[in-house]
Amino acid sequence: MDKVVVSIGGSVLVPGENDSSYIRELAEIIKDISKDVQLVIVCGGGKTARYYIKNGSELNGTTYDLDLMGIDLTRVNAKLLMIALGGIREVPVDPKVAAKISSPGNIIIMGGTEPGHTTDAVAAMVAKEMKADRLINATSVDAVYSDDPRKVKNAERYAKLTIEQLRSIVYSDHGAGRSSVFDPLGIKILSESKIDLSVVDGRDLQELKNAILGKKIKGTFISSQ
Repeated sequence: MDKVVVSIGGSVLVPGENDSSYIRELAEIIKDISKDVQLVIVCGGGKTARYYIKNGSELNGTTYDLDLMGIDLTRVNAKLLMIALGGIREVPVDPKVAAKISSPGNIIIMGGTEPGHTTDAVAAMVAKEMKADRLINATSVDAVYSDDPRKVKNAERYAKLTIEQLRSIVYSDHGAGRSSVFDPLGIKILSESKIDLSVVDGRDLQELKNAILGKKIKGTFISSQ
């Protein structure tokens, strides 16, 4: 049975567009897929976290405190997905623990872990610890682009990349860590661990399902080797 980690953005889970309907459908797909793959899902904070972080910053909150607040909100999103799966359980707060308790049929849902680590990086850490076959980044865009396609009309869309090519995009002059690409620390971990990455539109549930199952996708496949 393949081991798969999914990093699902808060902007995918709760953008304010039919969220409960989407999460309900997502939960049904997750339960069905868990018969074929061993799953760990890491939830991001999205615009809810950004709202609180923005206001906390305006109130002179420290970076550390703002990170802690953002982490709390990723865990709230994780609990929302848990409710759809049948009820709230304890949310793992350590990648090693999440990997250790992961097992076939036991769907692990978590959020952030500690200040300075994005949920993309956390997902990569979990993938490394459980020796995952692949990591899926479910985002609010449908692939990796040379620039943010929502801002740059002629941004180049990539179907396939190597992890080194993705690294060069992340560290390009256009700025590191854009929402359309993966976290730099996560890329480093995946490269060292030889774990493939797929970037897909998280609201396209058939696309997300295909990616989790290792089937052909419309998004971007990033080879770790």
